[in-house]
Amino acid sequence: MSPARPALPARHGAFVLHASVVVALLAASSAPTPLYARYQAEWHFSAMTVTVVFSAYAIALLAALLTAGTLSDHLGRRPVLVGALLTEAAAMAVFAAAQGVTALLAARILQGLATGVATSAAGAALLDFENPARPGRATLANGVTPVVGMAAGVLVSTALVQYAPAPDRTVYLLLLLLFVAQAAAVLLTAETARPHSGALRSLRPGVALARASRPAMLLAAPGVVAAWALGGFSSSLGPSLARLIAPHAPGATGGLVFFALTATAGITVQATRSLPARTVSLAGTAALIPGALLTLSAPQLHSLVALFGGTLLAGAGFGAVTQSALRLLLPPAAPDERAGTLAAYYVLSYLAMSVPAVLAGLLTNLYGLSTAVSMYGGTVILLALAGLAGSARAAHRPAH
Repeated sequence: MSPARPALPARHGAFVLHASVVVALLAASSAPTPLYARYQAEWHFSAMTVTVVFSAYAIALLAALLTAGTLSDHLGRRPVLVGALLTEAAAMAVFAAAQGVTALLAARILQGLATGVATSAAGAALLDFENPARPGRATLANGVTPVVGMAAGVLVSTALVQYAPAPDRTVYLLLLLLFVAQAAAVLLTAETARPHSGALRSLRPGVALARASRPAMLLAAPGVVAAWALGGFSSSLGPSLARLIAPHAPGATGGLVFFALTATAGITVQATRSLPARTVSLAGTAALIPGALLTLSAPQLHSLVALFGGTLLAGAGFGAVTQSALRLLLPPAAPDERAGTLAAYYVLSYLAMSVPAVLAGLLTNLYGLSTAVSMYGGTVILLALAGLAGSARAAHRPAH
């Protein structure tokens, strides 16, 4: 027997709280982006090191998703989420005290583990707390909150870099306080999952994608990979590319590259939420191609306009692809398959975000940033074309 549903006002408050948790988690994930240039200048490390630090987070997050992605289905949403939020707060403390690359890596790994556990639990809780009179809000929230969070994190961090004293500590201390407050608030919410046996068995690495959602995952996968690969590039090497194109531009310019992508993605999620998911997926995947081409041209043209133009197009594609993928994946999943299906989506997304970013850092060390951008952009274009071909084939088959 499932736990009783809370009354509507309590359910609405819990829904907003869990949405804010996802926003805060993703804000924390992007907060270091404007600080990478500062760290590089102080600690004298290469672009390759930046991508390794960036990807340590994504790899740890993947490990958490593959092992603990369904843990909240067994133990309950509340205990899993509270533990993850307190671990996230500890990661912020390590960031604030960091004095070198080793501490950055440790903080990113701890953050990745906590975020991987928390995002699947909080995302599933959004579906649990959804108002039955307004179906689809939870799927929309799962699509928009990550990009809103990433945009907010990079924007606030960029502002603090420009105007706050000790920005490499201030941003993390503020986030630490936020996560502790959210953990306390989650303790006051109702438990919506039915705790049951099998928690230890669920920790065996694997992907628990609902069987009914598998056709949608096959359809969406190429576009999702292309979109998140562009997101990983903007987050890790976007500041370096902006500095290469315009060495004398304000320091905030690099952080604004990733903000442009995520802010546009958030706007696109909202603007396309009522359109058919397959149409949105097709349009979003198509937008990634000119976005990658413009980004490719930016170093040759020495143009920030081309860089930001490409980033805005890529952001529109990113938002459209991610929200349409979730709209295709989540509705067919049963309630006890929600956390696992979300975890499977994030596994694909963060693999696409981290592995290409590390390769881009390696290519940058070997051949220079301009060549790395060309190779990276070309790969994204090929993936987007594969996604378009798959969507075109699916358009000729009836939807199930």
